[in-house]
Amino acid sequence: MEPRIRRIHVPKIAWVVLALSILLVGYALLRGIAISQNFMSTTGITPTTLFKLVFDAGADLKPIDGRVNILLLGIPGGDHDGTDLTDTILVLSFHEKNHTLAMISVPRDIWSDTLKDKVNSAYHYGELKKKGGGLILAKAIVSDMIGLPIQYALVLDFSGFRKVIDLVGGVEIDVPKSFTDTEFPIPGRENDECGGDPEFGCRYEPLHFDAGLQTMDGALALKYVRSRHAEGDEGSDFARGRRQQEVLLALKSKLLSQDIYLHPGEVEKLYGAFDEATDTDLNIGELLTIGKMFLQIPKENTQRISIEDQLYTPPSSWYGRYVLLPKESFEAVHTFVKSKLQ
Repeated sequence: MEPRIRRIHVPKIAWVVLALSILLVGYALLRGIAISQNFMSTTGITPTTLFKLVFDAGADLKPIDGRVNILLLGIPGGDHDGTDLTDTILVLSFHEKNHTLAMISVPRDIWSDTLKDKVNSAYHYGELKKKGGGLILAKAIVSDMIGLPIQYALVLDFSGFRKVIDLVGGVEIDVPKSFTDTEFPIPGRENDECGGDPEFGCRYEPLHFDAGLQTMDGALALKYVRSRHAEGDEGSDFARGRRQQEVLLALKSKLLSQDIYLHPGEVEKLYGAFDEATDTDLNIGELLTIGKMFLQIPKENTQRISIEDQLYTPPSSWYGRYVLLPKESFEAVHTFVKSKLQ
């Protein structure tokens, strides 16, 4: 005799609840997938990227001829004149396979026929056209000057730069040569009449740096890289470019210090300072990958390239101001830069 099958009567309301629950769970799953896909698309962080960051190089970048080139721009920030003119223009050129880094300083006073102005105004003009246009235009102009394609760019507000250095406890700089700058501008006093002083002395503060190894806090390091009016060679754009490279390498050394990472709260502050002070066309995954590459390349594999010998100063009457031009042509500058790359 076959067993009787007992039928359980489920009220209609229960079926409705069950159907709604399935729909809600399905919606939640789809919503979660959509959010995660949007997150991955925006940040560039995928499970594969995370795995690569931990065990390999990181995110897939866009190398050309084996190189990834990043344009670093430094702007004064604040609310005074010239807040988006780039005082610092530096190209970081990574060779992924050779595991090398070249730091190429680009003097801010190089004349651009495209802009009909100096190269340091490229970011300003680009931002006038549209938000984010500054990075696009600056990459194009600098690429034309040094002959390398530039895939990415990052602009750093100097106020944030100062905060980052303070958070790591300052940087150690071996100043190669003593110098004095009696005309370092004081922010906010650009238009001060100085009580009728014809020299406008109140607009400036005197700076002096002794030769030798010293620890600089953020404020002093910022003055060190921005000083432009010292007597002799130290007052040139080329000296500024060298000092900018020195401070960047000194900051790298501090970031490699294990002590920083023993304090999660300090790491969070450091990340916040970087995030607040920078604007970039790198997504988070690419930025983390570039950061990892920068920190892992040993000092002996780092080149510091200056194009000083390729430039000259024409008579000020030609452009109505101090500018720099190639001695021969920008094509000659391109050849020089490529000959120096490892």
